[in-house]
Amino acid sequence: MKRKIVGFIVAAVVFCAAFFGYKAFFPSALANENITLVRVAKGDIENTVTATGMVSPKSYVDVGAQVSGQIVQLHVEAGDIVKEGDLLVEIDTTVLETKVESSKAELVYQKAQLKDRESKLTLAKLAFERQKELLASDATSKEAYENAEAALFSAEASIDMIKAQIKQTESSLKENQANLKYAKIYAPMSGTVSTISVKKGQTLNANMNTPTILQIADLSTVTIGAEVSEADVTKLKKGMEVHFKTLGSQNTWYTKLSKIEPTPTVTNNVVLYKAIFDVENSSGELMNSMTAQVFFVISSAKDVPLIPVTAISRSDSKRAIVMLQKADGTFVAAPIELGVSNRVQVEVKSGLNEGDMIASSFSAIEGTRKIGAQSNRTNSNRMPFGMMR
Repeated sequence: MKRKIVGFIVAAVVFCAAFFGYKAFFPSALANENITLVRVAKGDIENTVTATGMVSPKSYVDVGAQVSGQIVQLHVEAGDIVKEGDLLVEIDTTVLETKVESSKAELVYQKAQLKDRESKLTLAKLAFERQKELLASDATSKEAYENAEAALFSAEASIDMIKAQIKQTESSLKENQANLKYAKIYAPMSGTVSTISVKKGQTLNANMNTPTILQIADLSTVTIGAEVSEADVTKLKKGMEVHFKTLGSQNTWYTKLSKIEPTPTVTNNVVLYKAIFDVENSSGELMNSMTAQVFFVISSAKDVPLIPVTAISRSDSKRAIVMLQKADGTFVAAPIELGVSNRVQVEVKSGLNEGDMIASSFSAIEGTRKIGAQSNRTNSNRMPFGMMR
């Protein structure tokens, strides 16, 4: 019985000695248990420049009033879809109709005057011819002849004057008739009534400027203007791929960059350039003044091996080192070739295979190496942790 107890005690002492000896001589093997691993897996990656933009219609028109008067009828509301030529607004025509009738009456009067003066011209011509014949036979005085000649000239001038007045009245009539037509305002283009600036019963004054009644926007194609910082604008190129989302929507729209406006806006010493692109909007989901989160795609790759950026120690833009776990659980420094990278992930073009396990953080490996190095100063015969850079 005593032998069994002694044997048990000896076994316990040997186990403890072996455990603490292993820990002392092989600290890295235990340290590996604290290293988070990540599996090399395939996926899609994009390197992008992000910006915030605003949705606006590609084409729109402000519909105004060319005549003054009270609005007696509004045939549309904001959000209505209209076609070119649809009646939108009617303005009171009482004053305009009066002007048209007045011009017509004036024109009738002037044409009657023209006939009267044409008759007087005929008489003046006859009187002049008679005086001319009498003067030739010394049957009248030269004064009578000159008076007849002056009367003829006056009658001819009177005809010219009344004809000019008739032309002026005809022009006024056309203007008044046009203004009467302008009292009914029609849609100049097809689209959506985006805003209405007036109300029924409101009086418009078009004498000082053209009052805006409403705006029609064609939302079948919209334009997004995204503000890009001066640090990122040099990365953008005309024709590059762009995708964006709007607040509250899960849909993603894809298009290409159209242009970058050369003149920036400066707000609080922040220089921003506007990058502009169009997108088709047949669904009508994109509405005026919506906020868009925009991503300009600098580079991308699909279905490629990806690892976290934290897992690499970069040599340059195309090469790096990762800590690859071997079959025995130790790590070895593995050189890799990099592809597309962003702030989170990086593409592995060569050096790793799908399914390989690597340390998720190169800094964690560095910390483990330092622990091992400290132990190595007192335990020169420990098992090596693996090749370090």
